[in-house]
Amino acid sequence: MTHETTLIAMLAAAFGLALVFGYAAVRLKLPPLVGYLLAGIVVGPFTPGYVADVPLAAQLAEIGVILLMFGVGLHFSLSDLLAVRRIAIPGALGRIAAATILADVVMHLRGWSWSAGAILGPR
Repeated sequence: MTHETTLIAMLAAAFGLALVFGYAAVRLKLPPLVGYLLAGIVVGPFTPGYVADVPLAAQLAEIGVILLMFGVGLHFSLSDLLAVRRIAIPGALGRIAAATILADVVMHLRGWSWSAGAILGPR
């Protein structure tokens, strides 16, 4: 029976490099995330040396983003949000309005109707 070891080899290389670069970043008094990002660049397809399986790495990167967003959600505090509500709520509403208007104008310049641009533009 043959075994496919691509996933195991890529995970071992990624975690090993993340450990080394994360430790180096901490020693340089930088956040470990900087080291993790550098490890990702080193393993990536655009640098010489070890190149991971690109489609598999892209899928694992998506999982990494999902886990990162989950981690941010765990640290979410409603009391912190309420403390900055006078800035956060108008800022969020302003950003949504600006993005919608900008997308609507761009879509109209590309030949869409105003209503179609307003509905589909900001996505």
